[in-house]
Amino acid sequence: MEQQFESTGELERLHRVVVIGSGFGGLFAAKALKKAPVEVTLIDKTVQHLFQPLLYQVATGILSQGVISPPAREILNRQKNTKVLLGQVTGIDVESKIVTHHVGDYVTHTPYDSLIVSAGAGQSYFGHDEFEEFAPGLKSIDDALELRSRIYGAFEVAELLDDPEEVKKWLTFVVVGAGATGVEIAGQIRELADRALKRDFRKITPSAARVVLVDGGDQVLAAFGPNLGEKSKNALEKLGIEIMLGQMVTGMDVRSVELTDRDGHVQTIEAHCKVWAAGVAASPLAKMLADQTGAEVDRSGRISTNPDLTLPGHEEIFVIGDMASLNDYPGVAQVAMQGGKFAAKQIKRRLQGSADEPAFKYFDKGSMATISRFRAVTKMGKIEITGFIAWLMWLFVHIMYLVGFTKQITTLGHWAVAFVGRTRGERTVTAYQAMAIPDLLRARNIADIDMIYEPPTEHAPETTEKPRE
Repeated sequence: MEQQFESTGELERLHRVVVIGSGFGGLFAAKALKKAPVEVTLIDKTVQHLFQPLLYQVATGILSQGVISPPAREILNRQKNTKVLLGQVTGIDVESKIVTHHVGDYVTHTPYDSLIVSAGAGQSYFGHDEFEEFAPGLKSIDDALELRSRIYGAFEVAELLDDPEEVKKWLTFVVVGAGATGVEIAGQIRELADRALKRDFRKITPSAARVVLVDGGDQVLAAFGPNLGEKSKNALEKLGIEIMLGQMVTGMDVRSVELTDRDGHVQTIEAHCKVWAAGVAASPLAKMLADQTGAEVDRSGRISTNPDLTLPGHEEIFVIGDMASLNDYPGVAQVAMQGGKFAAKQIKRRLQGSADEPAFKYFDKGSMATISRFRAVTKMGKIEITGFIAWLMWLFVHIMYLVGFTKQITTLGHWAVAFVGRTRGERTVTAYQAMAIPDLLRARNIADIDMIYEPPTEHAPETTEKPRE
């Protein structure tokens, strides 16, 4: 079923700007065009603005998904020159200037005069996509909710078992990737076991959980420099987190992770719950645009842009955020925000008849990562701050960038419950979610669990699993 999106009414003759993606880049671009004489159409597969830096707190039960993913329609509802459309973008025709997007069987074609592409990036498994089944990434609300179910589900299953060795496997959590996301979720799993769940179980001791942080590099938080990296490593180890550096994940199944060091030594960690926080891959739209414009893509799938974020031979197309490769700018929210504002400013300058800005320049406002409650690291140029002061700075910055006063107040309340108190406000998990196996939490012994993992081949009902996006 196809439809052609057409403008009507007083906006009919306005310059049409299509924005793909409602993340930081897309949202800031759309908001920057609020008073411009343009018609803005924002297209997104979820039509939610995801505050991705706090996804790990959804995964560990601190925040609800609604707090960090408000509807884009709600954010832009007073912006009269902007409309929001639901759809997975599957085609961009740069010659005809048409974007094609799908919702199920419904196909929509939206024309543009200027295009801002900010579709972000997904998780990269470095050629081992089969690992995704066993170790979800943390790039979407779906990922966060699945990880929440796996983390809490591991404690629940451990409580059912009598074999101490099997309990150890269920209470072992392996986080792959020692960047900001990996460090933050490892720290929160450790605190979950030591504080939030301390009094909740009768058979197991949650604080006996083993949390392992694995990375192929030589230091924790490599982007923060060696000094903060070493301090962060020491802080994590004091929490009881095992740090394993110089280790590559070379194998994985439902029960274990295989690690290989640089000398070829192999070891196996038996763990049912794994988290993948290593590597990113740009949206496939980058390759689609590269094929049509002659632009290059790097190993992460990011497309090389002109200095002004446009594509070769197509000054009407801007690519921003995690999809763009320019000057080795990092894939962080600030780059996307500033890129969105820059693209919007260029469009407005052109409509006014002014000359374009020659190049986009990213202003680095610094980097932050939390290690545990009341403890974080902050790097702003040559200034490095650790501990409680850094944590307060992290708290202030993240509250300021949450959209909406209600969301900010709600978040502060959840943080007070989790960080000052001992509980978590968002622990709801369905049996279907747990390990993505419907009957897992109904299992009563390890034999039943094995049957769930390895269903009998005879007389087994046929099922069709919906693929993960």
